[in-house]
Amino acid sequence: MKWSEISVHTTNEAVEPISNILHEAGASGVVIEDPFELIKERRDQYGEIYQLDPNDYPDEGVIVKAYLPINSFLGESVEEIKESINNLIRFNIDIGKNEVNISEVNEEEWATAWKKYYHPVKISERFTIVPTWEEYTPVSSDELIIELDPGMAFGTGTHPTTVMCIQALERTVKSGDSIIDVGTGSGVLSIAAAMLGSNKVSALDLDEVAVNSARINIKLNKVHDAVEVSQNNLLDGVNEQVDVVVANILAEVILRFTDDVASAVKKDGYFIASGIIQQKKQEVKDAIISAGFEIVETLQMEDWVAIIGKRK
Repeated sequence: MKWSEISVHTTNEAVEPISNILHEAGASGVVIEDPFELIKERRDQYGEIYQLDPNDYPDEGVIVKAYLPINSFLGESVEEIKESINNLIRFNIDIGKNEVNISEVNEEEWATAWKKYYHPVKISERFTIVPTWEEYTPVSSDELIIELDPGMAFGTGTHPTTVMCIQALERTVKSGDSIIDVGTGSGVLSIAAAMLGSNKVSALDLDEVAVNSARINIKLNKVHDAVEVSQNNLLDGVNEQVDVVVANILAEVILRFTDDVASAVKKDGYFIASGIIQQKKQEVKDAIISAGFEIVETLQMEDWVAIIGKRK
């Protein structure tokens, strides 16, 4: 079978929305080529240090790649993808060079393209993300392993916005807590919350493909007894109050529903907001404070920010 590789040269800020656009167009996952990855020290499961190939990465900006099957609708799909990316400008999202390139690959090359980018990565004090095809032995007895297949959703859970959310969950989730994960995507945050002791996690996403992908990942990690995945727009129709709401989405979306989050979080509960580009940090902080939270911690990784608010 022949596949078409769609490559978008853009910015860090636009990675999440462009990934979502590609996902909705039928891509089963994305590869993110960020030159920042080149300066990280990496170790494989045997402790050996390995390096990435600089030729796979741009000199500036970020390249997002996805794979779509070649069929009679491909031309229309590509045009819709380009139009949707251009429309991000309306939301004040910097799309950078916005160069879109198309190339053809065969099925064997497509399969290999995923695996060369992903290895087990320790992303926090307790969590390690492991691709499903890798053998990995925990280095400590309390280490928590999340298995993900990048072909199922938006990657392997190692994007800075996801990493900071998981670190924030480690700081806030207690055994028995109830959680709502808004815009669950791959389900990785819901999986982490359940592994940290939450016995009731509601994973919500508007995208039907993401909902199905999250369900697969949740079963793969054996937390389906604690996590329920539903198709839903943000917190529409949610009447219950929970201990923690976590949302790894665009700053513009966070600004639209902070009051809804405040209604959904119990007194002394937490709102974890990520997906925030540095330039919009203060605007989001102000909105969270206005909704009735106090800011207890701000995390930063590369150009991204995550905010932990506590309900007054």
